[in-house]
Amino acid sequence: MLKINKNDSKPLHIQLYEELKKDILSAMKAGDKLPSIRKIASTYNISKITVENAYSQLVVEGYIESIPKSGFFVSEDLYSSIALEQTKEIKKEKEFEYLYDFYPARLSSDTFPLKIWKRVYNKVINDSLHFGKYQDGQGEFGLRKEISKYLIESRGVNCNPSSIVVCSGFPNATSLIARILKDEYKSLAMENPGYYIVKGVFEDYGFKIDKIPIEKNGLDIKFLENSNSKIVYITPSHQYPTGVTTSISKRIKLLEWAKLNDGYIIEDDYDSELSFVNKPIPSMQGLDKNQRVIYMGTFSKSFSPAIRVSYVVLPNTLLEKYNLLYDSSISRVDLTLQKTLEEFMAKGFWEKHLRKIRTINKKKHNLMKKAIENYLGGYVNILSEGAGLNINIYPKTNFDWQKFKNLGEENKIKLYFASDVSGGDWEACRLGFGGFKENEIENAIKAFSKIWLESII
Repeated sequence: MLKINKNDSKPLHIQLYEELKKDILSAMKAGDKLPSIRKIASTYNISKITVENAYSQLVVEGYIESIPKSGFFVSEDLYSSIALEQTKEIKKEKEFEYLYDFYPARLSSDTFPLKIWKRVYNKVINDSLHFGKYQDGQGEFGLRKEISKYLIESRGVNCNPSSIVVCSGFPNATSLIARILKDEYKSLAMENPGYYIVKGVFEDYGFKIDKIPIEKNGLDIKFLENSNSKIVYITPSHQYPTGVTTSISKRIKLLEWAKLNDGYIIEDDYDSELSFVNKPIPSMQGLDKNQRVIYMGTFSKSFSPAIRVSYVVLPNTLLEKYNLLYDSSISRVDLTLQKTLEEFMAKGFWEKHLRKIRTINKKKHNLMKKAIENYLGGYVNILSEGAGLNINIYPKTNFDWQKFKNLGEENKIKLYFASDVSGGDWEACRLGFGGFKENEIENAIKAFSKIWLESII
C-alpha cells in the first residue's frame, strides 16, 4: 500500500513518485507491470494528472518504460540504470537469505539442460541468421512449426504454424488477447479463486470482471450463464490455485455456451506437462468444432521461466483482428532465443527434457507428500496434489495465520498463500517442491512443521 498524505506540504505527484520508486526497488523485478494510471488514481482518490506526472518522472529516470496500449513496466535495464543509486531496501533484501523457500512455481537450477542449450545456441549463431531485417512479428515460422507439432501430438490441439503467435511471457500473451477482444466485448468471466494477473490485465483494458465460483469438477456453468460475460478465462487441466480438473461433461457444456453466445473460451494450459498421477485430459481447444477457444501455453513451468517464451493459438475468426493490431509485425521475442528453442525442439531435446522433468518432479512431489504426512498427517488436509510444482494444504483445526506468517519470517522460511495470488476468499498454504533438490525436501518440511504446529490454536 502506497503512503499518500494529502495534508503534507510535499506535492502529491512527488509523494507518489517516491513511493512507487521505493516499491520498484524493494519488491519488483524487471518486466513487472505497474497498475494502470486509472487504477492508481481511483485507489488513492487522486487525479490522473498527478499519476501521469509521477509515472512520467519514473520513465525519464529509467525505472519504468511505457509500452503503448499495454501499460507501464519495470525497465528491463533496471539494474544497470540504477547501479549508482542502490538503496538500503535493496541492500537489506540482498543480505537476508531464507533457509527454505517454498516458492510454488520454480524449477531447481540443476534441471535446466545448460550444456545442450549452449551447444544448440552456438550452432544457430552463424551466417544463416539475418540480423539486418525485421523479424516475423508472429514469431519465427520454424519455431511456430515446432510448437504446432508438439501441441498436436501432446495436447490434441487443432493448430498450424499460421494460427500461433509467439509472445514474451504470460502477461504479454494475456495483453495480446485482451486487445484483440476489447472492441467487441466489455466483460470477462473468470474462475474464483483464479489467477489475479489475468484480472489486472483485462481491467487495464477496461473490462468488467465477473467472478465465477469453482465447483468440485470445474466452473459453475449456471453462474456463468447468468453473468453478462461472453468470454471466459479458465485453467481446465489444473485449476489455479485449487488444482481442480474440469470434467469432460463441463468442457462440452462450456463449448456449447461459447457457441450459443458468440463468445470465446480462453484456455490457459499453463502446466499440463506436469501431471504425476493421471494422464491430463486433452485440451478443450481440441474438442472445439466452432473456432471458439483461444489456447494459451508457456515454457515457464516445465522448461524455464527465465527465457520468457509463451504462445497463443488463435482461432481463425480472430487471426484477422490480430493482423490489424499496430504491433502485429513487431517481434516479441529475441531472434536468437527463438531459433535456439526451435532447434532444441526440432532435434528432440525438448521431448527428452520433458520426460526428465516429469520424472524428477514426480519424485520431489512424492517426497514432499510423504514428509507432510509424516510430520503433519493429523494436522493438515492436502487440498490439491498430483500435478504442477506445489502441494496445497490447509489446517484441520483452528489456526493462527498471522502467527504462522510471523514465525515463518523469524525462522527464515519463505511462505506462500493462495489468497495472495487469487484475490478470493479461498485460502491454502502453497508448498512448492520444484525449487528444492531431492535431499533438501525432508529437512524443509521438518522445519516447516515446527512453525505450523506452533500456530495451531
